[in-house]
Amino acid sequence: MVKSKKNSGFDDTDATQKKGWIYEQRIAEIEDIISRIETGELELEEVFDEFTTAVEFLRECEKFLVSRQQQVDLLVETLKEE
Repeated sequence: MVKSKKNSGFDDTDATQKKGWIYEQRIAEIEDIISRIETGELELEEVFDEFTTAVEFLRECEKFLVSRQQQVDLLVETLKEE
């Protein structure tokens, strides 16, 4: 049995800004998906569904990290100017 973790209407532009979105929680969900895939107990279609979900979650995490890196870069640049 597979728990569906897909977001209906996934919108990668503001997924990380939704209230309650937590980076560490998303990473834990990705690790859980990987574990389920590695057990070999999923049907092939379920493997593809889980893999697709993991990729979406990874994109969210990457977007979050890029956004935060830009914020840090801006702060550092501001400090250099002062």
